Order: sequence, then C-alpha cells, then structure tokens
Amino acid sequence: MTDPTLERYRQSIDNIDAALVFMLAERFKVTQAVGRYKASAKLPPADPGREDAQIARLRGLAAEANLDPEFSEKFLRFIIDEVIRHHEKARGDG
Repeated sequence: MTDPTLERYRQSIDNIDAALVFMLAERFKVTQAVGRYKASAKLPPADPGREDAQIARLRGLAAEANLDPEFSEKFLRFIIDEVIRHHEKARGDG
C-alpha cells in the first residue's frame, strides 16, 4: 500500500518535471531561431555581456524565490553552454 501523502507529493513533482521539460523545449526552439539569425547576420555565437547579465538576473530571482543562487547559476550556465553549442552548429563551427 502506498502512502497517499507521498503519492500526492510525487504527482506534484512529476507535473513540475513535465512542465520543466516543455518549457525547456520552448526555450530551445527560440534559441535555435536566434542561432539561425546570428549565423545569417554573421554575429558571434556567444554574447558574454548578455550571459553575465542573465546570470546576475537569474541569481536575483533565485534569491527572491529562496532557491540557492549558486544552483541557479550552474543550471543557467549549463543551458547557455548548450545554446552556444547550437549556435556554433548553426554557423557551421560545430
């Protein structure tokens, strides 16, 4: 017999995980379009100033949400690195 309270928590976690996957998919659709645009406009795949601003913004949001800012930065850095890899590929570098 499963514990109903634990099952409710797990269902919520499963729902959140599903939402995260779909949100990341949408984010990558947009960043892939950005990569194609950057390639056609001969812009560099990476934008360190934008990346730094986004990391600072996300760290602030994380602090407001009582989420470890270090974790949020690592998570965003992982995403940014993947986006840059896609942009390099769109440009023909990868």
